[in-house]
Amino acid sequence: GNNHMKEENYGAAVDCYTRAIELDPNNAVYYCNRAAAQSKLNNYSEAIKDCERAIAIDPKYSKAYGRMGLALTSVNKYEEAVTSYQKALDLDPENDSYKSNLKIAEQKLRDMSSPTGTGLSFDMASLINNPAFISMAESLMQNPQVQQLMSGMMSNAIGGPAAGVGGLSDLSSLIHAGQQFAQQIQQQNPELIEQLRNHVRSRSFSGSTEEHS
Repeated sequence: GNNHMKEENYGAAVDCYTRAIELDPNNAVYYCNRAAAQSKLNNYSEAIKDCERAIAIDPKYSKAYGRMGLALTSVNKYEEAVTSYQKALDLDPENDSYKSNLKIAEQKLRDMSSPTGTGLSFDMASLINNPAFISMAESLMQNPQVQQLMSGMMSNAIGGPAAGVGGLSDLSSLIHAGQQFAQQIQQQNPELIEQLRNHVRSRSFSGSTEEHS
């Protein structure tokens, strides 16, 4: 199984670790190694189950907590991932991998809890092409206050440099309107916000610090 992992034959590694578990079902290492192979195959739920089995056998097995943290992070369960990494660090305080992965999970958790934490970093093309966003934008543009704001900005633009002060004022108003728009989306279409957050997470999260068997 370990040789297959080195050769990136993850399916074969899973088969080998499964056979090892059948021969020695109380060996926590085999479950933990199979979890690593399952994660490589994007089978994160299976990886989490294997880590839980390893921990049940050996509650002080730090690597099982670390690997479970990686799998939990991959399925956006950041609060649980933070708990797993903290437990791994309690058992192995000098492990730099656990420290860095804990910071990643904590940042993801902060982003998820902030209404606009990740909303400014998404792919604009994906947003513009989203029917739900288009519907929300059309609704916003029918708002008299927004229409007045846009009209004032156009007037200032036509007025040239002399309208500079007014332009700055409208820029501030536009930022405020944008914040209100974001809050409106959050309230009326939280599913869209979650889609955007998931898009950002999939682009930004990297499991490059994962340990090898």
